[in-house]
Amino acid sequence: MPGRSSATGAFAYGAAAGLAADLIVGDPRRGHPVAAFGRAAGAVERLLWRDHRGWGAMHTTVCVAGAAGAAALAARTVRAHPRASVALTAASVWAVVGGTTLGREARAIAGALAAGDLDVARERLPHLCGRDPQSLDGPAMARAVVESVAENTSDAVVGALVWGAVAGVPGLVGFRAVNTLDAMVGHRSARYRRFGWASARLDDVAGWPGARLTAALATVAGGNPRGAVRAWKADAAKHPSPNAGPVEASFAGALGVRLGGTLSYGGRVEHRPVLNGEGRAVEVGDIERAVRLSRRVTGLTLAACVGGRIVAGAWKRRKA
Repeated sequence: MPGRSSATGAFAYGAAAGLAADLIVGDPRRGHPVAAFGRAAGAVERLLWRDHRGWGAMHTTVCVAGAAGAAALAARTVRAHPRASVALTAASVWAVVGGTTLGREARAIAGALAAGDLDVARERLPHLCGRDPQSLDGPAMARAVVESVAENTSDAVVGALVWGAVAGVPGLVGFRAVNTLDAMVGHRSARYRRFGWASARLDDVAGWPGARLTAALATVAGGNPRGAVRAWKADAAKHPSPNAGPVEASFAGALGVRLGGTLSYGGRVEHRPVLNGEGRAVEVGDIERAVRLSRRVTGLTLAACVGGRIVAGAWKRRKA
């Protein structure tokens, strides 16, 4: 049986290869594993849906345990074969992260805004977030894109790598399952207010470490560390999401822009607190700056996760 160092090596090489594959290939247009999970979760929802928290908790348990359990079985099958372990980790990282697609969509909207084509920008905005695009003008869409890049850096990249470092392939897959379920049923609509409660709360718990690491690394990788720390400390707790708050506030401070304010989801208007009120209004060019910051945070996350596994392994060997 491979030792801890072999498992750490499999994660390190596999995560690096998976991120490289995401950078080169991006997400497939058809047959994406996350989309397949979404269809399966939708089928389970049709069987279990009741307007009740208990049934929602059952739905969450079945879907997350099923995905993580299948991943654990696959990891156990190949763990005696280092190359196969690396390949499985790489495939899992490629499947669960979405940094390249995030940047591609953000840049496409930036291009449309720069060209003054608001119709195209509104058409593409739902690929990034759930805002009502028809209610947004150009500056509001630019702000929405920067906020989405910040939040999805945590949700689509950093959080997955953190749980991969902690629990290997099952951690990668389990985190993506939780995050996907939250996007499907975790919002506060009439249908999911009770049924989606468990998914939303589990996503808050699973996303907690990744969000704090994202915020911390944004202060390091951004151009204004003091501003990022100041905005994080002053404004993160004002955000209604315990995880989006630190991430968006630190990105706002690092980029020197002002985020938050009035927005619309599904016809429902929300007035969110302003993050980094000392910053200027978001401009189209800030979208590219946010994407580049996201890329730097991703690279630092890989280094931090691999380094964390090495340090944890050394500490365990010393205690043994």
